[in-house]
Amino acid sequence: MLTSNDSSAPVHSGGSLADELAAPAVSRAYVCQCGRPVYLRNSQCLACSTPLGYVTSRVGVLPLAPTDDPDLFTVFGEPDGPRYRRCTNFTTAASCNWLVPEDAEAEPGLAHTHGLAPGLCLACSATRTIPDLSVPENPELWQKMETAKRRVLSQLLALGLPISTRLADPDHGLAFDFLSNLPGAPRVLTGHQDGVITLNIEEGDDAQREKTRAEMREPYRTLVGHFRHEIGHYYWDVLVAPTPWLQDFRALFGDETQDYGQALQRHYENGPPADWALRYVTSYASTHPWEDWAETWAHYLHMADTVDTALSFGVNAVNVELTSDLFTREDLWQPDHEDADRFLDFLNGWVRLTNVLNELSRSMGQPDFYPFVLPHAAVGKLQYIHQLVTAQRGQPAPVRAEGAEPAPVQEPPPIGDPAPVQDPQPEPAVSQQDQAPVPADGAVPVATGDQPAPANEPPQQAQPLAA
Repeated sequence: MLTSNDSSAPVHSGGSLADELAAPAVSRAYVCQCGRPVYLRNSQCLACSTPLGYVTSRVGVLPLAPTDDPDLFTVFGEPDGPRYRRCTNFTTAASCNWLVPEDAEAEPGLAHTHGLAPGLCLACSATRTIPDLSVPENPELWQKMETAKRRVLSQLLALGLPISTRLADPDHGLAFDFLSNLPGAPRVLTGHQDGVITLNIEEGDDAQREKTRAEMREPYRTLVGHFRHEIGHYYWDVLVAPTPWLQDFRALFGDETQDYGQALQRHYENGPPADWALRYVTSYASTHPWEDWAETWAHYLHMADTVDTALSFGVNAVNVELTSDLFTREDLWQPDHEDADRFLDFLNGWVRLTNVLNELSRSMGQPDFYPFVLPHAAVGKLQYIHQLVTAQRGQPAPVRAEGAEPAPVQEPPPIGDPAPVQDPQPEPAVSQQDQAPVPADGAVPVATGDQPAPANEPPQQAQPLAA
């Protein structure tokens, strides 16, 4: 059940905040050294002007103290602790507030194992291609992409899931290509292939994204949702395909070896099965076992992060009058698992919370916060994902089995558009502009700017210099 928590407590690593729910992350209620609340995207406290930054090994936004080097900081109150510098993208349109350890080997935790590009934090090191920033609207769209990506990666760190960039694993590491549609070229499709996640930056345009949502008759479409869905495909490759978890996956989700292209074509020609709402979290999940996995994975991440955030701010939904029944052990994949009751508490806490959040949205004349109804048949799949995620804590990243090369997963275009498959780029690209030079080290280029990332408000656009 949801319980209130002291939101004034400082951020700590570990999963102690929501032990009763087995909610597997940390507080989202970050606090400055002055005691005022700050938030995930903040780079400076508005109350006292203390600089802030996200420290990957501490899984949170922390107040910073200056050092004898103007480019280096320590965590406030820890003058002898590790020293950090701002990510190079702090002064670009990306407005990144993540920190880079001065000495990766001395940094506690896992910060030195992910594969960082020179001067870039983990989140920015994972970006392989950025859009042409000389196009007026692209800097803002790129910023939205990076902001959503940082939110999701911060959750993955809190969950203890393995994150390796292309620099750490050139063949299967995580990489993001943020591309725009170019004249005469196939439309950019959102999708995943062997660790590379491609997103069309037009998804950062609220009006275009809403238009696409309406055309595809979706109840929900957000940038964070895109990242969570596509990262699900990546983790299927990493955590399921090469491991003993595959057998249970097939029992719950189905045989993923069935032809994906044919399954997608059937879905868009015939629509979902009539009873999809009784078996899947969304109609699109009925397309193929891979999509069922990715949609269910995204919903699990939605649930875990939202519950953690609610608990962090003391939101209590215990006394909520429900419009739907709670789930029971009979709905679970493994009802006798030692964690079954705690998972049910987490799941039913989510049901109570979304009843409140939906009603709050309606009171503002907005669409439902969570416009879905979880079918009983999907609960076992959610439990499977929960157990898979919690089993990863403290474990080394699985190694892909030889020959286990899943087919690329491309998301469909909006209804009415052709469905071309965009060829993946054979070598890491750095910028989607012809005139931009490609650095020899393959690092993602950053557009220089003259404005610092702002504090507790959305960042202002830094103007890139001409290439």
